Amino acid sequence: MCGIAGYYGGVPEANSLLSAMAFALGHRGPDAHGTFAVPEGGLAHTRLAIVGLEDGQQPMSNAAGDVTIVFNGEIFNYVELRDELRAQGRRFRSGSDTEVILHLYDKFGEDCVSRLNGDFAFAILDRSRGRMVLARDRMGVRPLYYTEKQGTFYFASEVKALLQVPGVEAEIDPVALDQIFTVWSPIAPRTPFRGISELEPASVMVVESGRQTIRSYWSLDYPDRSEAPHHISEEAATEEILALLTDATRIRMRADVPVGSYLSGGLDSSVIAALGAGMAPDGLKTFSVTFDSAEHDESAFQEEMAKALGTEHRKVSCNEGDIASIFPEVIRFTEKPIIRTAPAPLFKLSRLVRDSGLKVVLTGEGADEVFAGYDIFKEARVRRFCARQPESAIRPHLFRKLYPYLPGLQRQSADYLASFFGADAAPLDDPLFSHRPRMRGTAASKIFFSGDLRAQLAGYNAADELVSRLPQNFARWHPLHQAQYLESRFLLPGYILSSQGDRMAMAHGIEGRFPFLDHRLVELATSLPPEMKLKGLVEKYILKRAARDLVPQNIAKRAKQPYRAPDSSSFTGAGDLDYVRSALGETAVADNGLFNPKAVEKLRAKCLTGSVHGFRDNAAFVGILSTQLWLQQFSTSKNRAAKAA
Repeated sequence: MCGIAGYYGGVPEANSLLSAMAFALGHRGPDAHGTFAVPEGGLAHTRLAIVGLEDGQQPMSNAAGDVTIVFNGEIFNYVELRDELRAQGRRFRSGSDTEVILHLYDKFGEDCVSRLNGDFAFAILDRSRGRMVLARDRMGVRPLYYTEKQGTFYFASEVKALLQVPGVEAEIDPVALDQIFTVWSPIAPRTPFRGISELEPASVMVVESGRQTIRSYWSLDYPDRSEAPHHISEEAATEEILALLTDATRIRMRADVPVGSYLSGGLDSSVIAALGAGMAPDGLKTFSVTFDSAEHDESAFQEEMAKALGTEHRKVSCNEGDIASIFPEVIRFTEKPIIRTAPAPLFKLSRLVRDSGLKVVLTGEGADEVFAGYDIFKEARVRRFCARQPESAIRPHLFRKLYPYLPGLQRQSADYLASFFGADAAPLDDPLFSHRPRMRGTAASKIFFSGDLRAQLAGYNAADELVSRLPQNFARWHPLHQAQYLESRFLLPGYILSSQGDRMAMAHGIEGRFPFLDHRLVELATSLPPEMKLKGLVEKYILKRAARDLVPQNIAKRAKQPYRAPDSSSFTGAGDLDYVRSALGETAVADNGLFNPKAVEKLRAKCLTGSVHGFRDNAAFVGILSTQLWLQQFSTSKNRAAKAA
């Protein structure tokens, strides 16, 4: 796991630029750094040494010296690939997975990506063919950004490195901001930085002769509803899932350093920790975050699972004051405004892992997307059920069963529940049916947008753009599969794996590994009938069957409790913090021109008195504060120069 950066084309003072780009990514690779510059282009690398500790330095060139790579991530099946290539007469000079990519590229060109099982972003400077090739993993675990300036193409793992390029400035993209305040993240390839793009998951980019061409090499796909169902018994599906998940965990335990595991107390991380514990020769270390708030805390289940596995368990407490104190750092590493504080506790958790002497952790992320674990999937099913009898006074009561962890919801009337969840508000053939309530609730926070920003966005609709990005066969999928696609293709890489995943872990030089996102397991899960994933209102039904002998029944059968953290209340208990007062002051808000200063001041006053209630105001407060912090940290060349000094 590392940081990569570079360019294709000519630049003055190449070595100085490459060093500055590497320095900006130093947190991603604190163990070593290297640069490579030739007239055609340059590459920079910061290394987190995990595989091939002694001989895996990058940039790495082939034997002829005309193809050079920088690589961020891991190729988990590199052992099998290396054995296969050796059997074909290939000779290796290192024990690293990086060299495997070089040999595969020599044999297959950019099509080598189809052979890789891993989380990766890489760039290959191919002087023999006069081009640069960039690629990103299937599910979007590892980031890759790019821009062009005066005819030269630049790329990096994080935008911080691109901001070291002379003339590349950080300017907020208002459309990206609108997308964040609608669907929680920019819709790739758009980023919050105007003129800087993100290479989408499962994509290969070739830069040559002044042109950039991008193609997708893999995609999520689901069976057509009109086709005969995939005939597989529950028992067979259970066995296949367990076998694939076991192997996905096995190859993700490969490292020349110890591997630990996150343990949230839920089913997903418990399953992964259980599998990992059986494969760790010296025992498994597990890590958890706890909360003072009973509404958010899962420590009892974390302790139960750690005791059952006999792991060396460590935990870090994250109270509301902690979230407020580290939030500016969180935004510096997310590099984007966010509408939830959930990344902050994970920032603290990865620091605990680093302080414990580890570099790698397994996580249970991805199971909810792959096996339909989120409440939004059940909610959509209930909404469809209610829409078939909109006059029913009984059906809306089902919404209470979906959210037992939200006490305020339990007291509401059936009419309120039906209205709140939009039980009959969207046509059943709406491609975004499953996500309309979330989008509507999030977009309500745009009431705080300034008049100028509204004018800039006139006629634009983020939801319409999302629809335009859907595949042609989307309408033929089962409604559950449509909902899963929306989560897996957009929110997962755009927010979960980015703001909560890669950025919070790599802020402290920690690599997260995601067995549930092994593409073999994903492909199996997409082929399964919907009722094997969401059976009635039982989420992750088939996964629970596969896990029945791995985790205590108390954990296997517990209702899904999504990972959450206190939002606006995080900034209440901490008092009237100077940075919050400064960022949300009328002058600062007016100067930036994105939000209504008077409305923001009223919202801040509500926060200070602890009277912020409901999703809209919580999302608005966090979103506005994070946007103002983003502008403070990134939007001027003066700030950028100060940070680099």
